[in-house]
Amino acid sequence: MVDKTFNFYCDESTHLENDGHPYMIYGYVSIASNQIKMAKEQIKAIKAKHNFEGELKWTNVHEKTYPMYKEIVDYFFMTDMNFRAVIVKKSQIDNTREDYTFNDFYFRMYFQLLHHDINLENKYNVYFDIKDTCSQKKLHKLQDILKWNAAIENFQFIRSHESSFMQICDVLMGAINYNLRKEAGDIEGKVVAKNKIVEQIKEHTNISLRCTSPLFAKKFNLFFISLNR
Repeated sequence: MVDKTFNFYCDESTHLENDGHPYMIYGYVSIASNQIKMAKEQIKAIKAKHNFEGELKWTNVHEKTYPMYKEIVDYFFMTDMNFRAVIVKKSQIDNTREDYTFNDFYFRMYFQLLHHDINLENKYNVYFDIKDTCSQKKLHKLQDILKWNAAIENFQFIRSHESSFMQICDVLMGAINYNLRKEAGDIEGKVVAKNKIVEQIKEHTNISLRCTSPLFAKKFNLFFISLNR
C-alpha cells in the first residue's frame, strides 16, 4: 500500500478566556497533499471571478461578498477536503481544577481535535495559525503531547494569509460560532449574508451545527465537549 500524505490546517476561534464569547472552537481543514496545487488554483479562480482580494474571513462575510463566499463553501463540499471542529462552552471550565485551566485547554483541545482522525498508515503535516509571540512554546508543547504519533511528520506555525485552507477553516468555524450565539440569543443575527452561509452549510451537512456529529461523518465533523460532572 502506498502511503498517503495529508495536510491539516488548524485554527482557533474565540478561544481567549475573557473575550466575551461563550464558546471556544478549534478546527482544521484537511486535504491530501497531491490535491493542494489544484485546489489552490481553483480557490484563486473563484476569488478572481468575484474580484476579491485578501484573506477569506468570516468577519468579511456581508452582502457584497456573499456570492463569493457562497461559491467557496459550495466548492469545499464538492472536494475531498474535510473539516473537523471541537467546541466547548467556556462556562463549564473550572479554573480551580488543575487539569482544566484555560492554558491546559489549548493543548487538550488540539489533542481531541487531531488524535481521532490520524491513521497510522498515512503521513501528516500539521499547520497552526501563528497568533502571538508564545507560538513557538506552544508548538513545542504540542509536539511533545503528540510525539507518540509517528504518522505526524511535521508541525509548523504559518500565518493565515499564507494558506487558503486555513482561511476556509476560519469561515467554517465562524459560521458554527455565529449559529451557536444566534440560537442562544447572544447576538441578534441580523447579518443576512451570514445567515445564508449558515443555512447553506446546514443544507450540505444535514445537521443542526449545535450537536456532536457521528464519528463516521468525516466530511464535516463536530465534537461538543461536555465538562459537567
